[in-house]
Amino acid sequence: MPDTERTTRTTAAPTGPTPALRPRPASAPREALRTRASDDPVVDCAVYVGGERQDVDPARAREVARERDGFVWLGLHEPTEDELTAIAAHYGLHPLAVEDAVYAHQRPKLERYDDQLFMVLKTARYVEHEELTATSEVVMTGEVMVFLGPDHLITVRHGSHGELAALRRELEQQPELLCLGPAAVLYAIADHVVDDFVEVAEAVEDDVEELEVSVFSTARTDDTGRIYQLKRELMQLRRAVGPLELPLATLAERPLELVPEAMRSYFRDVQDHALRTRDQVTGLDELLSNILQASLARTSVSQNEDMRKISAWAAVIATPTLIAGIYGMNFEHMPELTWRFGYPLCLLLMLAICAGLYSGFKRSGWI
Repeated sequence: MPDTERTTRTTAAPTGPTPALRPRPASAPREALRTRASDDPVVDCAVYVGGERQDVDPARAREVARERDGFVWLGLHEPTEDELTAIAAHYGLHPLAVEDAVYAHQRPKLERYDDQLFMVLKTARYVEHEELTATSEVVMTGEVMVFLGPDHLITVRHGSHGELAALRRELEQQPELLCLGPAAVLYAIADHVVDDFVEVAEAVEDDVEELEVSVFSTARTDDTGRIYQLKRELMQLRRAVGPLELPLATLAERPLELVPEAMRSYFRDVQDHALRTRDQVTGLDELLSNILQASLARTSVSQNEDMRKISAWAAVIATPTLIAGIYGMNFEHMPELTWRFGYPLCLLLMLAICAGLYSGFKRSGWI
């Protein structure tokens, strides 16, 4: 089964040296793998014992956690292959999960590797803009990968947003939650990500309402490009929210050794928020489809109105043109050529016919 479709999988933990990662697939974007010269991928590292933070040397964090019956929370930002492989060897991370964490661009999923869990979460941020255009970037996405073990939790973040520093500080003010172990941090991260989805969906809903008002306004505007662009941006949010349902259901309903029974109710709450956001996003997408159809229908109606006006004016102009064309042929024996009032009568006839046609078209709404 492809990686993007599997939900849970049990795989024996690797023995011996961690094997090298497979070559990056040709289809993977080049920017997915970043190289560093001197930047440290470690954003933060601490050991939590009894819900209290203890700062330690990252190289000894796992040993300290085991000695003091706590757990490590190691935060990484876009590590290179070599950097993450070295960390994987120290924490016994599975090479397949490490590969996903290095190259990113994964669907939200939850996988089980023997005594560890690996979860992928898509992050989202709303991009503020003064006016929605046909090229506006509305939703920016990133990724957070979480390695969950009995004595450690490792987060790997990709993207320029979705920082977890503020979340870490908030959790450190809740030692009773941290006492539940690494699963509590996983819950907090999932809850944080889903809360961001809610905010993005509400902001996108404002854009949808603005488009709806524009489409049904009396002003003639072409909103097709803006609607299509917003649908494309909304698709990114759907891809982030939709696949999250099954991983959260697994954490909330299935017995997992790494997830205490007391944590299941927390994950059920996150699942409920995710489902509501999914329904909201689906509703917005359907509404945008209806707005797009309405915009196309209005454009078609406007074009028909233009054609009717053009046809009506063409009919008005055609009558004097016909009369003038006939008398412009200058045949010798034509009626009223020598009559003194023939010329003004011809002009009056043209004017009367044009006025009658104009009045008729005006009453029918063609002009």
